[in-house]
Amino acid sequence: MTDQPEVAIVRWPGQAPSVQDGLADLLAAYHLQTQAEKGEAVAGVDGLPDRYRIEIADPQAVFVDDVVLLALIGDTAVGCLVVTTPHHRRSEVKRLWTDPAFRGRGIASSLVSAALVHAAESGVSAVRLSVWMWRAGAIALYERLGFTVTESWDERDQLVCMERAVGHEDLRAVQS
Repeated sequence: MTDQPEVAIVRWPGQAPSVQDGLADLLAAYHLQTQAEKGEAVAGVDGLPDRYRIEIADPQAVFVDDVVLLALIGDTAVGCLVVTTPHHRRSEVKRLWTDPAFRGRGIASSLVSAALVHAAESGVSAVRLSVWMWRAGAIALYERLGFTVTESWDERDQLVCMERAVGHEDLRAVQS
């Protein structure tokens, strides 16, 4: 038996403003950590590149055409993931992040699984993502969930591109 609270995955927008605040906090942590891992640490959100500051300041505007999945424990946002609007029957997963205090509880797996279900419901045939090569834990998670390394579509150095087919089995996994 476990005393861990239940994690709920919700689609955003449409949630209370406090959830938007939680999303902004998760995005800030994600971008600050990524900058540090790239060797370009900044002291705070104000030091981030403009495109990241805009995401944090107004995620509803930046992700207006996308679906944001939030992992909640009670009213607290503990994880997030963005699924882009389908393009040529593909969606992309971006900004997967779990608050470090809540890691090890299957939150990231639940978010990716929910993204795959959303993609299947949307008629998407494949989901792709890119991940920094030094994020071995994330790469292992994606591989466990059926993603494989594919030819890069991104020019940035040290980025691993991955893709996974989406099908009816993703919908059945939820129904069972």
